[in-house]
Amino acid sequence: MTNPARTVEEFRLPDLGEGLTEADWVRWAVAVGDRIALNQVIGEVETAKATVELPSPCAGTITELLVEPGQTVPVGTPLLRIATDAGSDDTPGGETGSPHPSVLVGYGPGEAPPSRRTARRMPGEEGPTREADTPPSRPDAKPGARKLAGLLEVDLTTVTGTGRGGVITRDDVRRAAGHGEAHTRGTDTHASASPAARTTRVPVGGIRKRTADAVSRSAFTAPHATVFLTCDATATVDLVSTLRASPVFEGVRPTALSIVSRALMRAITDEPSLNSRWEDESGEIVLHHDVHLGIATATPEGLKVPVVREAQRLSLPRLANSIAEVADRARAGRSSPVELTGSTVSVTNVGVFGVDAGTPILNPGESAILAVGAISDRPWVVDGALAVRKVVTLSLSFDHRLVDGEQAGRALATIGSFLADPVAALLAGA
Repeated sequence: MTNPARTVEEFRLPDLGEGLTEADWVRWAVAVGDRIALNQVIGEVETAKATVELPSPCAGTITELLVEPGQTVPVGTPLLRIATDAGSDDTPGGETGSPHPSVLVGYGPGEAPPSRRTARRMPGEEGPTREADTPPSRPDAKPGARKLAGLLEVDLTTVTGTGRGGVITRDDVRRAAGHGEAHTRGTDTHASASPAARTTRVPVGGIRKRTADAVSRSAFTAPHATVFLTCDATATVDLVSTLRASPVFEGVRPTALSIVSRALMRAITDEPSLNSRWEDESGEIVLHHDVHLGIATATPEGLKVPVVREAQRLSLPRLANSIAEVADRARAGRSSPVELTGSTVSVTNVGVFGVDAGTPILNPGESAILAVGAISDRPWVVDGALAVRKVVTLSLSFDHRLVDGEQAGRALATIGSFLADPVAALLAGA
């Protein structure tokens, strides 16, 4: 019996999202000689927006890995070569593969690939035995821990996870690195008699590198200005408590940020320049009809800005849930690049860090960003007498090419009035 003809597939880095032209290769999940299945994860890349797992576009045996961890890879660069059986059922459509697949499996039309993670079993609990040719599941680790493990050259299969459910955290990776002699590739730790002379050099790449590029470009191309407003948010805090106890909001997570975001929608209705961009190529100002709200989110990998699409169309419960969901996915490293692009205006909650106010830098292509400070008890004049109230400071940074001080001031005043009496504003159709 003759063996079926074999062909070698060359898998190239696909376009992972709007405007992304390159990515940093983080790690390989396979090795030369491995037999892999269709849709099996072959490795991870880190883009300007997220860490993304790449599934294999076909089944076969890996013959060559063409990039190294830490390497910056432009879109279209060959990543690996796979020897496949011609006409194999594992090849999409039953055809021999193409070195330039038109749709990346798992990112194009059709159903998403099945999860590669298996349910954890309690000690002593029996389960089905894995088949001999089934590749072992990789260690369960957070995206930030995987990135750090790559930098410190720590084998995650040797690390015991202490996170919830046994997930490996960055602290676990650091402890593992400290147990041996492995050091960061490209990291130079100099020991000397003086503790002050000890340093660690960490290569800049991925999200941190792109964030630095973006904020530098924004700071030096868009003329920034910022206005501040300190206002009484007692009624907003009371409303959030009431909503959390309401059956209508069961399963929803209303927060002060969701009320602030709704207030920002109202301000944009009155001052649409806050939802616009400056276009040098055409010499025009582009006013967006829909508000794609960016939610600045601190994650283990750095700052991400997931987007709530058409936020102005959402009811308050849906807006509150959408903000919580996109932020949760970003922190967990589960956002797709598309989810992290296309915002038209942003909001950042610096109050969660106990900060009263700040001067946020615009996201490139946006005309405004609203910072929300900590809501705290402060003395406040109410009807001519001092009282203790819940007070917050708002900061609105804007592109002075698009927004004047008058427009920014009016917008911030609108938001402050909304927070002072949110029930009336919501009943008025805001």
